[in-house]
Amino acid sequence: MDFSALLQQAQKLTHETQISDDLPRVERTLPQVLQATQELHSRVSQTGAQDMQAHILLGHKGIDLPKISQKLETLSSRKTFEPLDPISTTDIQSFLRNEKENAILSVIEEVHKNSYQSAQNQKWEHIMNDWKLEKIKLMNALIGPSQNWIDIRKGPEPTILNESTFGGRSALNNQEMAYAREVYEYNKLISEGAMRPSLVQRFAQIAESFNDSKVNDIWEIMKYMTNVTPTPRTHDPLKARSTQTQFIEQAKRYLENRYKLFMQTVISEHLRDAQRGGIPSILNLVGSFVGLKFANQNQNSSYIGLQDGHVDGKPLWPMVYYCLRCGDINSALKCMQMAGPGHDDFTAVLEEKCRNPGQKINPKLELQIRMQYKRQIRNAIDPYKRAVYCIIGCCDIQEQHPEVAKSSDDFLWIQLSLIRSETDDNSEHLTYSGLQSMILEQYGEKHFNASEQPHLYYQMLALTGQFEAGIEFLSRFDKFRPHAVHIALALSELHMIGGPRNLQEPLLSVDIEDPQPMRRLNIARLIMLYVKKFEITDPAEALQYFFFLRNLRDSEGRNLFLVCVSDLAIECRDFDLLFGKMQRDGIRSRGLIDQFENSHIDAKMACEMIAEEFVKKGMFEDAIKLFDLAGNHEQALRYTSILLSQVVHQPNKPGSLRERLQGCALEFTERYVGAEKNCDPQTWSTFNLLKELVIYFDHYHTKNYQPALEVLERIKLVPLKITDLEACVHNFKRLGGEVCKVIPDLLLATMDIAFNKYKALKGKDVAKFDDSGREKQLNYLREQAKALTNMAATVPYRMPGDTNNRLVQTEILMH
Repeated sequence: MDFSALLQQAQKLTHETQISDDLPRVERTLPQVLQATQELHSRVSQTGAQDMQAHILLGHKGIDLPKISQKLETLSSRKTFEPLDPISTTDIQSFLRNEKENAILSVIEEVHKNSYQSAQNQKWEHIMNDWKLEKIKLMNALIGPSQNWIDIRKGPEPTILNESTFGGRSALNNQEMAYAREVYEYNKLISEGAMRPSLVQRFAQIAESFNDSKVNDIWEIMKYMTNVTPTPRTHDPLKARSTQTQFIEQAKRYLENRYKLFMQTVISEHLRDAQRGGIPSILNLVGSFVGLKFANQNQNSSYIGLQDGHVDGKPLWPMVYYCLRCGDINSALKCMQMAGPGHDDFTAVLEEKCRNPGQKINPKLELQIRMQYKRQIRNAIDPYKRAVYCIIGCCDIQEQHPEVAKSSDDFLWIQLSLIRSETDDNSEHLTYSGLQSMILEQYGEKHFNASEQPHLYYQMLALTGQFEAGIEFLSRFDKFRPHAVHIALALSELHMIGGPRNLQEPLLSVDIEDPQPMRRLNIARLIMLYVKKFEITDPAEALQYFFFLRNLRDSEGRNLFLVCVSDLAIECRDFDLLFGKMQRDGIRSRGLIDQFENSHIDAKMACEMIAEEFVKKGMFEDAIKLFDLAGNHEQALRYTSILLSQVVHQPNKPGSLRERLQGCALEFTERYVGAEKNCDPQTWSTFNLLKELVIYFDHYHTKNYQPALEVLERIKLVPLKITDLEACVHNFKRLGGEVCKVIPDLLLATMDIAFNKYKALKGKDVAKFDDSGREKQLNYLREQAKALTNMAATVPYRMPGDTNNRLVQTEILMH
């Protein structure tokens, strides 16, 4: 290729390069190109393959890696909080400096570690408290025990908030208010030391005014079931109940009397057909009833098959059964005697029962009845005859007698009649616990359609002595909850309710040491759940219910009544109503809690307990008031000082915390001065100093500088002259922590006063003011500023923020 062709090709490439906008135009001479090539080669050979790849990668992105490396190398890599390297001990100065820095770093690390640990402890304590509250809510929603869960479905829980809670009106309805009035009267008698009336009788009288037959029946049952020999307070009511036959007899008596009323009602509705006449008696009543019942026997095929003739024209075995059903064995015996011979063994058993009521019959006679039942009566077509033999001889306990037992009352009465407390091992018998298990576990709520007929299921439980399970079941229904709670209160006062061994148990629980299938009722939880509805709107009534818990202790050993009052006070915050108000003469006015003072309820103890709870929650202002009501001057003044130290330097605003604390401090001073104070002298001194500082800062913010300086002259906390510095530093070491916190703001405020006075003097006309006198005052202010600055630097207290800088800058401006 000749040079002309080479020149043309080079010009062509140059022209194409000028047209292209992709690459910048580079103009370099050959020596420059050679030098750049050599630099690039030396750089690549020094950095290696990986660095070269990094240069290429980052170079595509427009990053100059060498420059970045240089900048990184210039960055300081000092180790701020790492321990310093030890040096030779021969260099004393460096060694001391190193030790000092190591000590400072170790203190910083220790403080950091302690602060972190304290924060962690407070966090977990807060979490645990929240979880305890949630756990209580969960336990309230559960009805099962901690050991053996009960298979009972919990009904829907309505919200405890209702419209009346927010309207200022009472949240109690008419029935609840009637019960509450009776509770108040009862507690009043207890507080006065009078004889305890029967709450069952009182509540039953109240219930009659409700015009609800189902509620009246419930209370009528309780009157029967509580008419037994009282259980000693030292005995467990559940174990005593399982061994007492009186509960069985009382249940049968209730069912028998109830059936007599039923007979009388039926007869009164059919007087013409009943043909009632003769001497009024159970036998006459039963005869009329049986006559009505079997008047149309020939037309009613279900009653064909009655055996063994008639008595006065009525079938024999129905007459005997209904006499027994009314609880009259004598009338049943008369029927058998009137029937004539042929039933000698049965008549002999009835005669022995009449001679020895409530006694165990002759085992030989009872055995003969059973043998006769097995051989003949079991296959008899007369259902009444079979039922009578089973009841008298305790035969065939599995037989339900559906032709005779037409109602739940009939069924329960037959089962109660079959119970035997003492029998030989070879005989099949029904026990009290067996009947209880049958009602509660075998049949349960579903069998009795309890959701539709709660009063019926409660009746079955109560008549079998299962008060705890019955009360818990009844309390699930809004309509019956007030009655359930007051039944529990009445039985608790009679020591007839089995309570849990731990108050944290759910509402209904099982204890493995109790006889089966007995349950334990947490009456404390029941009362607190009931009171929750109206404790805000009706605190006076709430206290009356909490009074029933006075003999119980929580897990920390505290009186449960006082614990509930504490929670109520925290919730409603009406301390004047609950505990009274402290008068100016130092005497506390009476509150609601004072009505229980005769029952060894200490109002001051309650106030102090609530105050401690407020302290735990950080609510110091409320705690101060409660400590004052409790007469604990030490804590009242201490927490007043703690709060004052936080707000004393602020301007006073209407309704602010500072204004409230200032009024409280003045009231304390008025009441405590000259009176006997149960507080430490240091606490009283700290309180008085903070009270004086309140006055000082009031003057300072209103620019009344002269009265403010007079306060400083009086309390000697900061120096106004260099000569006062040593005394002020010495006083500082004896100050409480609350006053020390205020010193930085006090120094700044005093320096500001000095600077403002300095500017005012500087701005005055020389002609109207003696120049020598002004210079003397200016020097005094400069000395004052210097004294303040020196104190800030001398006292063993770390000034927050830029306090020292501000003081120094202000002092410089005054020179």
